[in-house]
Amino acid sequence: MSGVLHQRELREGGVHDLPQIVQIMQDAFEPRFGEAWTSAQCMGMLSLPGVWMVIASLDGKDIGFALTRLVADEAELLLLATRPGARRRGVGGALLRAVIEEARARGAAQIFLEVRAGNSAAKLYNREGFAKVGERTNYYRGKSGQLFDAHTYARKLN
Repeated sequence: MSGVLHQRELREGGVHDLPQIVQIMQDAFEPRFGEAWTSAQCMGMLSLPGVWMVIASLDGKDIGFALTRLVADEAELLLLATRPGARRRGVGGALLRAVIEEARARGAAQIFLEVRAGNSAAKLYNREGFAKVGERTNYYRGKSGQLFDAHTYARKLN
């Protein structure tokens, strides 16, 4: 019996991955919501202590990433994105679980994230044990100037 074997892997990312990361964000984030970061914003964040990135690839092609930071004993998932063609295939969940495990290994007691109200990714966060703990009104500014609320989620790690 023959078939196609797909090899998915997670690896640590860095500044050298920024061109692929920016492209993933452009593919993944709807421009009207204004959620994608610029390469300069990502580079600035990656230069800070306690920040790490995990990249998901499939058959050698980068298809998703997560950018996280740790301050004291709190981690914050800053960005998580997967290319549209990789959605609902376990990539986002694998990235999120990798971030949770790395945050725990780095001594985080809790991890936070923010997501735009109405973003379907909230279902993933709920499945992985996150609970809504707050809301920021008019947090995101879309390309047209429209404002969108952000929901804050948290998960204890110990």
